[in-house]
Amino acid sequence: MITYRVRLDVPRELVLYVSRLLARRRRDIGTRKNTRCPGCYRQALFGLAWYRDKTDIPRLGAGFGLSQATSYRYVAEITTVVAAEVPGLEEALERAVAEGTPYVILDGKIVSADRCREKIVSQKGREIDEWYSGKKKGFVRQPYFVTCRSGRWALVV
Repeated sequence: MITYRVRLDVPRELVLYVSRLLARRRRDIGTRKNTRCPGCYRQALFGLAWYRDKTDIPRLGAGFGLSQATSYRYVAEITTVVAAEVPGLEEALERAVAEGTPYVILDGKIVSADRCREKIVSQKGREIDEWYSGKKKGFVRQPYFVTCRSGRWALVV
């Protein structure tokens, strides 16, 4: 098999930030040092490469020397640590009030999602898939972005 290098167009600071989040998570769950194949930096690089290009996870993992199962687990772990840092809508609005922002802009976009087959009970009492969109005919998530009028900050909810 032939491997090749690709340039990832994300800031180095972002990779370092995500790697610090991963290192903190590893400490929190009690992972012993040098027990994982890639370090936190390489794992962060792998996850950000996947989020940037949405390539085939097993193929991308093979380029990093990871098995298919490990590749999926690392993407899930990176998603978990990054999602834990995102503020909720209430916190975002409290921040806007604290900064004296006269108004905020709330915008959303539907994005496709895999592995979102969580069941809930509908208003009619039937069990349905929480993330299924009849409009898009598939499983989707709808993240929201809260920004102030100057665009100084944006929060994904």
